[in-house]
Amino acid sequence: MNSTSLPRIVLMGTPTFAVGTLNALVDAGMNVVAVVTAPDRPAGRGLSIRMSAVKERAVELGLPVLQPERLKDPAFLAELARYDAHVNVVVAFRMLPEVVWARPVHGTINLHASLLPQYRGAAPINWAIINGERESGVTTFRIQQAIDTGDLLLQERMVIGADETAGELHDRMMMVGAALMVRTLQGIFDGTLTARPQHVEGTLHEAPKLTTTTGRLDPRSRVAALHDRVRGLSPYPCAWCLWKPPQRPPLLMKVARTRLAANDIRPVAGDVRIIGDRILMGCSDGWLELMELQPEGRKRMTAEEFVRGLQVRDGFQVLCD
Repeated sequence: MNSTSLPRIVLMGTPTFAVGTLNALVDAGMNVVAVVTAPDRPAGRGLSIRMSAVKERAVELGLPVLQPERLKDPAFLAELARYDAHVNVVVAFRMLPEVVWARPVHGTINLHASLLPQYRGAAPINWAIINGERESGVTTFRIQQAIDTGDLLLQERMVIGADETAGELHDRMMMVGAALMVRTLQGIFDGTLTARPQHVEGTLHEAPKLTTTTGRLDPRSRVAALHDRVRGLSPYPCAWCLWKPPQRPPLLMKVARTRLAANDIRPVAGDVRIIGDRILMGCSDGWLELMELQPEGRKRMTAEEFVRGLQVRDGFQVLCD
């Protein structure tokens, strides 16, 4: 069967997470006819114009790329109609208007990085880890008007490691989710896959957009909760605390990696102990070891590198307020 007789797929996505699915569809011999992604934007210190990760890969594959500013723009809708997709595949993209998602005969299929209905929203990977979940997964579902509420197609569960970061889980989910999307489309095209409504049981956890306050580390919290917050925001946008050197004003300190630490000394919330090349922060019920840090205005470094540059080793605090 040649590519022109295969169902036509338009992929819509922007970040690296969507590249995994694009590669998987192409590797599976599916007929991706176009890619829709964000317009090129200024980025970096020099504000040079950069393509999205999906556009970079689409260009390498020789695929047509559409980059609308507005998804209801008549010119974009006319161009999209030319590709006459049988199905749209959405991975980490904007909310679509009905005129876009309802058009293909097989509708629009979204890959979401959680086990829906749990963790609907913009940051499901981050919030699952922040909340201390030990399991998450990926879901394919049919898009409808309300965000992340459409009928479920396939799901795959994944165990979250005790020290796994959002970045590490992201990379694993990208590959598992890509394979799940291939299986989903195969089931849709051969008529063997039936969608089912989402069913909410118990507490429904949301995954809203991350804000600056999401990353604040309050040492009065439980040590496990702070460890989970650091993991859930690493490597980006990163958790942070107000670090108070002795006899100097506080500064913003990003914290990229931690671990639970044993210490016989009873902790005082916000107290900092430097033991050898290790940095321990007192929390409400234990000690948190700060392993990777980034002082305001400096590069990210290990605790050993940070300690090596200190002139004094006592009197540091992490402020609670």
